[in-house]
Amino acid sequence: MVLKGFRTSKAFFLFFAFQAPVTIREQLQPYLPTATLDYCTQLWQQNPFQFHLSKKRVSKSGDFTCRHGHTPRITVNRDLTPLEFLITYVHEVAHLHVHNVYGFKAEAHGEEWKQKFRELMAPLLFETIFPEPILGCLQQHMQNPKASTYSDAELTRLLHQGHPRTAKLVYLADLPEGSVFDLNGRWFKKRQIEAYTHIMYRSKI
Repeated sequence: MVLKGFRTSKAFFLFFAFQAPVTIREQLQPYLPTATLDYCTQLWQQNPFQFHLSKKRVSKSGDFTCRHGHTPRITVNRDLTPLEFLITYVHEVAHLHVHNVYGFKAEAHGEEWKQKFRELMAPLLFETIFPEPILGCLQQHMQNPKASTYSDAELTRLLHQGHPRTAKLVYLADLPEGSVFDLNGRWFKKRQIEAYTHIMYRSKI
């Protein structure tokens, strides 16, 4: 379509072809707590990587990938709550730092990653960013961080609390015993299993 009275030119097309790409700060801004934007931008400036906002993924909330000869790439799901997004972003940046030092030799969530993750999260562990009781629960979680924050049921519940994106979520702990529910097309029934402690007797030698 050609607009009347509008003259296209080579300069016009060059203007659009060379517009500045969206900055990492502009990508992060809608998803992070405002107070953490500068810090998260600095993490990228210190160790640049390709960043991609992903649609909802059931299997993961973020990932770090790096192939030989390619720029490292980090993705984070765009449907996360701001605090979830922050934790996931730093989680993946910790993978980048470990990769820069150890290459492909370090375990994905080994001690090197745990130490780096704790180090990068330390400047964020304040009540101005993570209100109580989230802060206390997160500090405990960071003593021995797991591969997924979702493995910590209480922390996950607190991060979701009061946020419109997660208002309709139902937690297993909230279902009464005997409840029947559907999960990914499969039906389950909640049942309490008694725990037993097995003690082996051994005589003195």
